[in-house]
Amino acid sequence: MSAIETASATLQSHVAANPYPGRGLVIGKSTSGDAWQQVYWIMGRSPNSRNRQFSLDGATLSTEPFDPSKVEDPSLIIYEAMLELPGQFLVSNGDQTRTLCDGLAAGKSMRQALSVRDREPDAPNYTPRITGMLDLRGDSPEIALSILKANKINPTYSDRHYYYPQEPATGIGYGLTTYMDDGNPLPTFNVDPILLPLATTAEKTLELYWNALDPENRISLAVKEITLDGSSSRTILRNKYKK
Repeated sequence: MSAIETASATLQSHVAANPYPGRGLVIGKSTSGDAWQQVYWIMGRSPNSRNRQFSLDGATLSTEPFDPSKVEDPSLIIYEAMLELPGQFLVSNGDQTRTLCDGLAAGKSMRQALSVRDREPDAPNYTPRITGMLDLRGDSPEIALSILKANKINPTYSDRHYYYPQEPATGIGYGLTTYMDDGNPLPTFNVDPILLPLATTAEKTLELYWNALDPENRISLAVKEITLDGSSSRTILRNKYKK
């Protein structure tokens, strides 16, 4: 099976046939090879998790309440999901996006910046913090992925996993999700980054993932398209709920 076939099969098994992979991110190259893409989606089971949407301010993608009057606990659902520094493009499932951005701006590495963070404090799920970075400042593009998740023996501690994969082939991205499947408690993502497909344009990639995500639990989806040299980007999004 080719890498493209593997990525397409994983999209089917881990996303399309899975009612709840949770939040997810993908970083890779478009099928045409003329742009980078970052994908980020959110899902929700509880009323609090479903009461949100994406908003875009310049290059910053954030989550915000759909109905502010119904917010129960904003601490884990309201955050900046995509941020940029010159030549660096960040995406995560929580406010560690800001932690990483500020750390990088201060000269820290990804590991150093995220060393002050832990898995989310939402027992019994202990949702992992998943983070991705595309660095286009050097001669060769670099992708870095991080997942901070509860220690299997004592969940009060966090295990820290970092991945630095090779540049992917066109049409393929490296992906992380927060969960393996639905459940109570939710089963933490427990494998290496998975290969997932990307389309020719941001619009086609958005359609690909929106159609794959469970219609009942999907909430919002965004795709950032980045020039190969990192000189510019554009982001498109779709929210389930419309005011």
